[in-house]
Amino acid sequence: MNGTQAFQDTIAQYLMARAEKDPMFAVKLANPSKTMEQCCQFIIGEVKKSGCCGFTDDEIFGWAMHFWDELEIEVSEISNCRVVVNHVVELTAEEKEKARQDAINKLRDEEMAKMRRPKTTETKTQDVQPSLFDF
Repeated sequence: MNGTQAFQDTIAQYLMARAEKDPMFAVKLANPSKTMEQCCQFIIGEVKKSGCCGFTDDEIFGWAMHFWDELEIEVSEISNCRVVVNHVVELTAEEKEKARQDAINKLRDEEMAKMRRPKTTETKTQDVQPSLFDF
C-alpha cells in the first residue's frame, strides 16, 4: 500500500526544498529509476520495522534522504497501513475575517430561529392509577 497523497506531497515538498539548497542532492533526486511512491514505501517499511508508532519530522525526512542517497536500496512491500500527516493551515487575514463573519452570522441565525419558535407550555399529566388502599 502506498502512503497517502498528503504524505507523498509533504515528503516531495521537503525534498524539493532540499534540492534547491544542495545541487549534489538535486542530482540524486533526479534519478529516473526511483519514484516518490517508492520513497514513501521505503519510509513506511522502516517505520514498520522499528515497531514504533510515532516519529519526528526529522526522522521521517532522514529516511527520505537516505532513500535518495543510496543507489540501490530495498523497498519493502507494504500492506495494511495508515499514514497520518500533521497539517497546518495558514489562513490569510481576509479568510480569517470571512470565517469570523460566517460564524457570527450562523450564531445570529440560530438565535433568531430559537426566538421565533412558539413557546409551548406542555404539562405532562400522569395517569394516576388508583391504589387498593384508596377504596
